[in-house]
Amino acid sequence: MDIPSLTKFFLGRQPILDIRQEIVGYELLFRSTEKNYSEYESQDQASMSVISSALANFGLNNVLGDKDGFINVTHDVLFSDMVEVLPPRQTILELLESVELTDVVKDRCRQLKGKNYRIALDDHVYSPEHHDLYRFVDIVKIDLLETNPADLPEIVAALRQFPVTLLAERIETMERFQDCLELGFELFQGYFFARPVVLKRKGLEPSRMAMLRLLGNLQGDTDFGKIEEIFRDHPELSYNMLKLVNSVHMGLREKINSLRHAIMLLGLGKLRRWVQLAIFASADSRGINNPLLEMAAVRGRLLEYLVMEHYHLPRGSEQVDSAFMLGILSLVDVLFETPIEGIVRELRLSDEIAAALLNRDGELGALLALAETLEQTNFGEIHHLTETCGIPVATLLAAQLDAFSWRTGIAQDK
Repeated sequence: MDIPSLTKFFLGRQPILDIRQEIVGYELLFRSTEKNYSEYESQDQASMSVISSALANFGLNNVLGDKDGFINVTHDVLFSDMVEVLPPRQTILELLESVELTDVVKDRCRQLKGKNYRIALDDHVYSPEHHDLYRFVDIVKIDLLETNPADLPEIVAALRQFPVTLLAERIETMERFQDCLELGFELFQGYFFARPVVLKRKGLEPSRMAMLRLLGNLQGDTDFGKIEEIFRDHPELSYNMLKLVNSVHMGLREKINSLRHAIMLLGLGKLRRWVQLAIFASADSRGINNPLLEMAAVRGRLLEYLVMEHYHLPRGSEQVDSAFMLGILSLVDVLFETPIEGIVRELRLSDEIAAALLNRDGELGALLALAETLEQTNFGEIHHLTETCGIPVATLLAAQLDAFSWRTGIAQDK
């Protein structure tokens, strides 16, 4: 059985500064541990891992704020549509020096430029044969430690013919910064300003089988109901998907009230790309059983049942869907060992769900308090809460039986 595991995610981040030494962006770097250097078997997997972690484990807003994100891409990542899950407004696709700048690569860059992505060339060596590329590329990064200082003025003068921004990379002294400033460089990166920092966050590695099942249902004729059901069955997928929605739609004003709402905001195309990305980027880990995930799923089903019975609403209605999402999110602070206030703010949940999670306020909050009391088998308090909520004890027990039966059925199907 492929079970999601609670694990630590790491991401390197190094600032990029302008001529005023103000941060305008960050290069995001692959890190597999707290050590501040990169260890990977495949450049492709490292690139995909950075994109996947930034979008769904950390959340782009937490990583970048209002700054630009420089994302290293290999040849294969550049040509995959998985890269297009990144929000164009804040993304600069940085072609690694290993990418051969063929006509086909240049055409792909033009295509991405047409979709409002910006293109940077990493550790680039100037050549007249790339003049056509310089006419539309946005940023050229020059590695100072790999470039003869005597050649720099000529290289800068040649590139200044084109509408490119020049970035001096690996600046380690004030003298090099001043020299590059006088030459006409506009962006700067290096240990003189700041070494990369390693960001850490606890998160859930989604079940590999769940991701494959989801991908299978996103091919061909898409059954929206089956897709939603997979997210309902796997709370860890739902957590990551909600972060993804907020990463893709930076500055989202609309608040999320259900899983179906989140899927519709994201769109099936971006959802498919994210699943492909996550499968390729995921570590080959067997995972450990986490009973909190089971409890969260059971809570979701229990609250859904109670709302359906109490308000005589069908499954799939907005209030029923909100109750289910409330249940699966109600333990996320314990799972991630982080305050619930930050999670509610990060996921941009509806006011009703937020009030229920934060203070057990409102009708949904009262039902969540009832579910928590039921788990503690505090029967004296249960009777008080059922009267407050207007839920007969028989209905509560029927809901609990239904939730356990549903979760058992899912476990047997995996």
